[in-house]
Amino acid sequence: MNVRRGETMNVILVSEKLARAKTFTLGLPQLFLMGLGFVLTVLMLGAMLHYTALRFAGDIKLPYVESIVLAAQKRQFALQQEQHEKAQAYLRENLSAMAVKLGEMQAQLLRLDTVGERLAKLAGFKPQDLMFGERPGRGGAVSTLPSQDLSLGDFTEQLELLTRQVDDRSDKLGILDSLFAVDSAKKKLIPTMLPVEGGWYSSNYGWRIDPFTGQRAFHEGIDVMAETGTPIYAAAGGVVIFSGTHPQYGKMIEIDHGNGLITRYAHASKRLVKVGDLVVRGVQIGKVGKTGRATGSHLHFEVRRRGASVNPKRFLRLPG
Repeated sequence: MNVRRGETMNVILVSEKLARAKTFTLGLPQLFLMGLGFVLTVLMLGAMLHYTALRFAGDIKLPYVESIVLAAQKRQFALQQEQHEKAQAYLRENLSAMAVKLGEMQAQLLRLDTVGERLAKLAGFKPQDLMFGERPGRGGAVSTLPSQDLSLGDFTEQLELLTRQVDDRSDKLGILDSLFAVDSAKKKLIPTMLPVEGGWYSSNYGWRIDPFTGQRAFHEGIDVMAETGTPIYAAAGGVVIFSGTHPQYGKMIEIDHGNGLITRYAHASKRLVKVGDLVVRGVQIGKVGKTGRATGSHLHFEVRRRGASVNPKRFLRLPG
């Protein structure tokens, strides 16, 4: 029977145990509630069956249930594998970047060690005073504060900071090395080396008794006695501006060291350089003799600044 709005449905129960038939009248609200209860009951039974099937899937040997469980496990494993691969790729990228930075820092540290050793030598330090390349001594008691693990982000930040500090120190040491090099080059152009080895100092700079006239005369250099043929060395680096014979100095050589500084080597027996030659400190330029106005074999050595003679003691450490 169709039930319309406002209509009722009669339900008659007939039983042998009942003396008379019972009649129930159901309206539209009662029918709706009965239908809703039936639907909810079916849904709850389905959910319970699904949960029971998944809960005891290992014990229930049903192919369909097993396929569902295996598919779910495969999806979960695939998701975990994908996350693991992403994490591994991220770590590899970070490790590669850190390896590049470490390689750059190692190269810069080698350069700093080289510059440091060179600066130490220029500054007069002994090799054992500054032990480059060795691990610095560090230590201390265990801290009472709790230790903390260094995260990847903290490690990367510290590495970048250290890289910037190494770059800064490298630039500063480079400037210092350049200044030392310039200063060293200037010193090599100053006549600090005695031109003759093994000779002995025989005449002073300044006023003396002239060996030829016996009168008091000004001596513009120093005399170093040595046997004929003894090597004469350049007292500093420079350019040869004179190599010839002088009426009084005999065979003579002059070297220009720049900044108006000139050294003169006189009474030589032989000249080994010519005008225009570039010489370095310590190279042989001639041989001792007694040519010109000389009483015996010796080297007459002068230092002249802007045309005027100066005392070689300002530059040389003289014996005696």
